[in-house]
Amino acid sequence: MVMIMQDSKPNADILFEASWEVCNKVGGIYTVVKSKADIINRKYNGNYFLVGPLFPEKAKIELQQCVPLPELKQAFDELEQEGLSCIYGKWMCKGEPQVILVDFSKWFDRKNDIMKYLWESYGIDSLFSGYDFIEPMIWGHAVGRVIEKVKEKYENKRIVAHFHEWLAGFGLLYLKHNNSGVKTVFTTHATMLGRALCGSGVDLYSKLSTINPEEEAKKSGINDKFTTERACAKNAEVFTTVSEITAIEAEKILGRKADVLLLNGLDIDKFPTFEESSIKHREYRDRIREFLSFFFFPHYKFDLEKTLNFFIVGRYEFKNKGIDILIKALGKLNSMLKQGESKKNVAAFFFIPTAVTSIKMPVLENREQFEKINEFVKNSSQKLLQRLLMSILKGDDLESFSLFSEDERNDLKKYILKFNTKGGPFLSTHNIYNEENDLMIRGFKEAGLLNREEDRVKVILFPVYLDGFDEILKLKYYDAIQGCHMGIFPSYYEPWGYTPLESAALGVPAITTDLAGFGRFIKKSSDPEKGGIFVLNRMNKSDDESENELTNLLHNFTLLKRKDRVEQKMSAKALSELADWKNFARFYIEAHNLSLTR
Repeated sequence: MVMIMQDSKPNADILFEASWEVCNKVGGIYTVVKSKADIINRKYNGNYFLVGPLFPEKAKIELQQCVPLPELKQAFDELEQEGLSCIYGKWMCKGEPQVILVDFSKWFDRKNDIMKYLWESYGIDSLFSGYDFIEPMIWGHAVGRVIEKVKEKYENKRIVAHFHEWLAGFGLLYLKHNNSGVKTVFTTHATMLGRALCGSGVDLYSKLSTINPEEEAKKSGINDKFTTERACAKNAEVFTTVSEITAIEAEKILGRKADVLLLNGLDIDKFPTFEESSIKHREYRDRIREFLSFFFFPHYKFDLEKTLNFFIVGRYEFKNKGIDILIKALGKLNSMLKQGESKKNVAAFFFIPTAVTSIKMPVLENREQFEKINEFVKNSSQKLLQRLLMSILKGDDLESFSLFSEDERNDLKKYILKFNTKGGPFLSTHNIYNEENDLMIRGFKEAGLLNREEDRVKVILFPVYLDGFDEILKLKYYDAIQGCHMGIFPSYYEPWGYTPLESAALGVPAITTDLAGFGRFIKKSSDPEKGGIFVLNRMNKSDDESENELTNLLHNFTLLKRKDRVEQKMSAKALSELADWKNFARFYIEAHNLSLTR
């Protein structure tokens, strides 16, 4: 049972929440909206409508279409005359919240008129905008019209509309421009300019007080998105961001201080218990060991029982996600483990999707040979057990006991000969476009991470999405995480950071940073001595300082005994519960209620 706090009772009669990622998975906002839908829906007693774009193929998977409520049907019929079609249904997720998906395809001929009005009313410069701006612009504008029309059918109702990011913000601007009477909340999850500057190598936080946002937006080629974001922040009744670090950035870049911080949570009840996580960890760890066996063992052998699985997962943002310093830290860790003659190995997975052409054929062939050997052993196991039993009963000398017959040994030798390969293992499981110039591949080589037999740290770039259908690892995202021992997310630019939170919720220790919203939250909310989630210091630190601190964190983790690692898993799981929507949903209600007072 979810406890609703007294200070989080909604004052609005109806809530609309609009996002480009409603029934349309693109990034982290999809997780934000979907994971809190149940608790928000219950707080509003079902008077809650999520609004998203209609993409029919995705809607088939995400939405259970239903007959619209009478008020909605009347509004939809009238909107149809304007060229807007709306689909109503229930999102097939916990709580089954009501959803309106807007088909905006017939409004593309209004593009120039919309762009003209945005320029004249809000100073949004979209003269040279591409499709990535035009498409959400038309959709967002249509969303504003849909909410306005639906409001007409709910007379004398207090209505709040909450918009996520600039993509949905056009709906907010429409409602404001038309004096709709709908109160609005705008959330920026990351400023476009902040992300762009950090991605290009600018030390954002040290230069934040001196940068000129207008000039920098033009230089970065994102003036259209920047001016939209700024207009939304300034025109909403309530402006919100997802973390303290983003609020600092937004105040300078967008020119308005955040009224409320909407920290991102998870529905922790949907994650396995610690006991369940422990069982799943062993299952998926063994699956990962199978992968390591056919990826490395054709070239050389090492002890999988003494191998720790580390991972990073996320978008390919080399600097923003801290991939650059992680690679260097792993290179330093490799040297430390070799110099200390450590018995431990580290398998570091980079689950970073990028453009690939195909699976490397030798990897696929090695998997096939591994499966043949595995199948041979499985098929022989019953005979082996029977043979062993009879030898024991007969009193045979077990030291001279032969597992296989001569024919079986010959067959097995053939499999093993085909499995063994000369040369070193690859750095990537797939062929990557322009691989020699790929930043991660180059980074591995420069850090001395070459997957040689003597290397204690092995790196594996796994550049495709973890959907379970990749033919070689065959694990879904959460399954792969649970098979690992630690998640490493040393981000430089991370407004919140779901991945370390998800990792911890699955009972896997994680590293985040004090430049990530989640990292700053954990730093203020937990005892660093207990670990579980470690916060790497990056604020006002050089890359070298951060690399060295990260190297020490990783090295200390390799020194832990199994009992200590279990304690770290327990701490991680406990800390994840701090970020449950049971605790964070009240901030949303606070923002909605505040909008009604303005």
